[in-house]
Amino acid sequence: MDVRHLTLKNFNNREFKLTYYGLQDNPNLVMQKRPLMLVFPGGSFDHLALREGEPVALSYASRGFDTAVVSYNLTTDPGKIYPDAALSGLTALKYFRDNSERLGIDPNKIVTIGFSAGGHVVSAMNVMAESSKWQKEYNFTHDEVTPNATILGYPLIDITKIGFSLDEADKEKLPVEPELLDTAKGVTKQTPPTFIFQTDDDPTVLIDNSLEYLMALRKNNVPFEAHLFDRGGHGYSLGLPDLVTKNRAWQLNPHVAHWFNLSIEWLEHLKIAA
Repeated sequence: MDVRHLTLKNFNNREFKLTYYGLQDNPNLVMQKRPLMLVFPGGSFDHLALREGEPVALSYASRGFDTAVVSYNLTTDPGKIYPDAALSGLTALKYFRDNSERLGIDPNKIVTIGFSAGGHVVSAMNVMAESSKWQKEYNFTHDEVTPNATILGYPLIDITKIGFSLDEADKEKLPVEPELLDTAKGVTKQTPPTFIFQTDDDPTVLIDNSLEYLMALRKNNVPFEAHLFDRGGHGYSLGLPDLVTKNRAWQLNPHVAHWFNLSIEWLEHLKIAA
């Protein structure tokens, strides 16, 4: 595997980092162009959850994807979270699409996956990619930065629908635009096909987030698939034994772990996965 640590500048000239996991080229393979999965971990906007970064990237790599984990800006960084968090994601997507020939990536098979706060970043990316206002301000086009599909894991959609209170300092770093505060408001007919999974007992990001987003997708006739499980809490990542952290046995959840293979089947249906 070809692992590269890259530093890029986003559309707002702000530096961000990503880690790229490229599969080794093999001229004997039938499928010469690989799909790409861009991974956006959660972490409440104050850190990036390691369990939702590299392990997820490597899991998709094992299924034939090139992958990259994007380190978007946080509340601990200077300035507001947005628009830079989403602009960094859009820049990463454009970078891989622009360099797809050199890297052996299929530019028409790029998927974004976001967990929790990372789900807000990914859905905000889709809002900005489809908006002529943001396109004009930051000089990008819809086709340059829009993914071919999106996966949302226990995603934060409406920043007000969380199970805890934000302190005033964090509130000041939130966006003021209604469609970025609640990204369901920015769903259009151009929003990419979307796969969502979450549990009903999520105490951190209330399931109302997924339900609102699903209704917005349905209203705009955007293809989607959703898996809403009864129990599992929040932040279970892949639900596997090797990703359980101390004193959080509930993170092991073989039932909820089915979301990963279900996402592969869905991507196969879209003819994105092999």
